Amino acid sequence: MRPFKPKPGTKSAVHIMKKPFPGIAAFTAIVRSLVHKNPLGCTSYWKRKKNHPPVVAVRERYTAKFVYLNAEGKQIGSSSEVYDSVEGYENGIHAMLSNMANIAAHRGKAVHVPGADHYSVILKCHDPSGELFFVSLARDRITVASYTDDAILKRVEAWTDTEPALR
Repeated sequence: MRPFKPKPGTKSAVHIMKKPFPGIAAFTAIVRSLVHKNPLGCTSYWKRKKNHPPVVAVRERYTAKFVYLNAEGKQIGSSSEVYDSVEGYENGIHAMLSNMANIAAHRGKAVHVPGADHYSVILKCHDPSGELFFVSLARDRITVASYTDDAILKRVEAWTDTEPALR
């Protein structure tokens, strides 16, 4: 099983991946699998006269990194842009690369640096026992938080063992 290390304070555990996700496609595939296939066995629930899905994304952040190069290829600037959706991230990259006013202000060509990008999604999950917990996926780590039943952590650990992208 993948080693998750408990953190002090609130009950949570983190697993640092050996290799980060290679790109946005691999990352979103894992997130979609968790939400749509529900491998953790989460259940829907009623609260305040509303039915809630078993797994739901409560926060998404996608950061694209850019450098600006002069005519000799020397870096003369850098920037990053943060988006709240995959679509915004992908469209934003294209917009930054073609933004002539921004390129003129930096006096250099904008280049996207995908290896420096960061992605994170926090998913709220409802355990069959009635407990709510969170699974946070980032480009290089998985965190399980706000749980009391250690069986929840064991299910997440078992799931990570079945996902080739998380090995």
